[in-house]
Amino acid sequence: MLVYLDNSATTRQYDEVTEEMYRLMKEEYGNPSSLHRMGMKAERMVKTARESLASALSAAPEEIYFTASGTESDNTALFGAAEAKKRKGKRIITSKIEHPAILESCKKLEKEGFSIDYLGVDRKGLIDLSELEELLDERVALVSVMAVNNELGTVQPIGEIGSLVKRKSEALFHSDAVQSFGKIRLSPSAQKIDLLSVSGHKIHGPKGIGALYVKKDLHIPPYIYGGGQEKGFRSGTENTPAIGGFGLAAKIMDENFSERVAKMRSARDYLLKGIKTEIEDISINSPEEAEEQRLKEHKTLCCPSILNVSFIGCRGEVLLHSLEQQDIYVSTGAACSSKKKGSHVLSAAGLNGALLEGAIRFSFCEFNTIEEMDHVLCELKKVVSSMRKIKRHK
Repeated sequence: MLVYLDNSATTRQYDEVTEEMYRLMKEEYGNPSSLHRMGMKAERMVKTARESLASALSAAPEEIYFTASGTESDNTALFGAAEAKKRKGKRIITSKIEHPAILESCKKLEKEGFSIDYLGVDRKGLIDLSELEELLDERVALVSVMAVNNELGTVQPIGEIGSLVKRKSEALFHSDAVQSFGKIRLSPSAQKIDLLSVSGHKIHGPKGIGALYVKKDLHIPPYIYGGGQEKGFRSGTENTPAIGGFGLAAKIMDENFSERVAKMRSARDYLLKGIKTEIEDISINSPEEAEEQRLKEHKTLCCPSILNVSFIGCRGEVLLHSLEQQDIYVSTGAACSSKKKGSHVLSAAGLNGALLEGAIRFSFCEFNTIEEMDHVLCELKKVVSSMRKIKRHK
């Protein structure tokens, strides 16, 4: 039985998306900028996809711009916002657990004269709103905080952050929503978000396509120059098959949102309960909350698609490959950082030693089943037990 539990790295495309992309490549391959009939058909398709993304984000179509990835969306937001606001201030606030697309951009901006403040997080990856409040002043140009952490699954209080930023400063607020899109309901206008990044391949859409929400009437300079596509904001001939696939994936995701999320949460909670019951010497690194607490507080502390667990006495990478031999696919952290030593996210959350070494991320989608979780738990118990025996006898 093949069990794929690395959905935070990428997802399997919906069959409907693959079929639609094939159709677009074969039949509707016109350039949206062309004035003839085929160009106009491609242009209408891009418009439909934009409307689907806008609907899923409770935004207006004119606030959605297509990019080549979530990383490009993040880069465009940070460099554009910094350029637009630099006359008012050259301070940027972000968190220590952001995606490298944010952290590396901040390093570049620091070399260009901006000062960067990095918010710390608690043991479960949550930022401290009081720390943010202390840092906010008239010199802050931009605040960028991700909606859901890609390793721990922590859901940040984005609405509260947005309100605080607008109350205490004139800064722009950006959120990397690549991991939260399709799992947590987002509304940029209600959450006072100026710029928001999403990606296609995290919601069963294609790779190589992303989008950036830019609040209406907010003017930031383009990041890519050329023929003036995307209203001059993002030049380059549109990747129409990927845009069509992204739009369809967003539509499917949005129409079945509650059912999809319930399936993810069911698989996650079932595996979590099994691990806690049947495997000793573990640490649950992701936030946990009881259903009663979730309902009482009217919010989710952890994304329903992510579970991070440390198996003490095991090496995460060895555990990953041992499970792979059983056709079970997990990760030790973010795919973009998998070849780097250690996790900056887990380190920032205070994990070290055996907890850091033995960390595994399970990430779920709507296609995962309880039967799969039983299989994973069975194999996981065997592998963990075997690894611990080998270590004891060394």
